[in-house]
Amino acid sequence: MRLSTKGRYAVMALVDLAAMGSEKPVALADIAMRQEISLSYLEQLFAKLRRGSVVRSVRGPGGGYMLAVPANQLRIADIIMAVDEPIRATRCSPGSPQGCMNNQVRCITHDLWEELSNQIYLYLSSVTVDDVINGRVLGTSGIIYRQSQNDRIAAQ
Repeated sequence: MRLSTKGRYAVMALVDLAAMGSEKPVALADIAMRQEISLSYLEQLFAKLRRGSVVRSVRGPGGGYMLAVPANQLRIADIIMAVDEPIRATRCSPGSPQGCMNNQVRCITHDLWEELSNQIYLYLSSVTVDDVINGRVLGTSGIIYRQSQNDRIAAQ
């Protein structure tokens, strides 16, 4: 699965927004500077996030954006879906009976990639913006990765 910059930048920006502005609006220019994301790109993303009811805008002096949902209830999957980023690992169109092969049938590994897409969505649905801010994301996968790296180094 390839998550484009649209989904990654939207998540980065909203984690920044939540971390910096729970009480007052945050200017997109500030997020753009801190996260090194183009301001014009952020404006496009936040228009989609506003339409998706993920953020709300505040006009006027001291204006900017605020979360429309508390950080502990805003799931990462919701952010990605709000910017129209599909969470899928197959080449096929979701829900289509036609497959990705030239003869319109599904490839032999279709179910594998379809289930991977489901697992990614389930994981991203289980993580909130608050989890990311408070470092509650890395679970046993990080431990397993670090252990396998240590095992490789020890074997050399």
